[in-house]
Amino acid sequence: MHTSRWNQWRRSRPLVGGVLVALGGLEMFFSSQLDLGNIHVQLGIEGLQATIIPILLVLLGVLLVTMPAHRVFYGVIALAVALYSLVGVNLGGFLLGMLLSTVGGIVAVSWAPKGVDAADDVSEPSAVPEPAERSPKVEDDALTGSATAAVEVPEHAEGSPAVEDDASTSSATRAGGRTRNREVEATEASR
Repeated sequence: MHTSRWNQWRRSRPLVGGVLVALGGLEMFFSSQLDLGNIHVQLGIEGLQATIIPILLVLLGVLLVTMPAHRVFYGVIALAVALYSLVGVNLGGFLLGMLLSTVGGIVAVSWAPKGVDAADDVSEPSAVPEPAERSPKVEDDALTGSATAAVEVPEHAEGSPAVEDDASTSSATRAGGRTRNREVEATEASR
């Protein structure tokens, strides 16, 4: 009976990932506190990183085991800290601590409770209505009773192509277009 409760508890959380992250942090801590005769091995800003990073990894490992609902967040943070330890803590605890913590973070992020699909693990998004399709503006002609679509077409100078790049448009074409617009405005005003 005791083993079935243990198995149930163990399967309800990313235990292997959390333990690996914590072990990697412990290995980094002890590798950064080495004394080899008269040589004290410690890198980082006055050795602060060599103490803070391993403690943070052990804390993340404990949080992964105790709070499995936040496993993705803690796993990603553990991955980032483990990779940073390569620079901040004696080559990541001589690579062993970094590898343990990195593998533990990956296992924690990829872990899912037994019997739960990946689609069920993520909360259902709220029902968002699909955006309406854009249609051209339709104007009703009061006299004929027919509907026509209004399409805006830019006016171009005579002889110029319908599609032009602003950079390639010459000043003469732009000036001609402005003159034509003024002529159209003048004829509409005289009506």
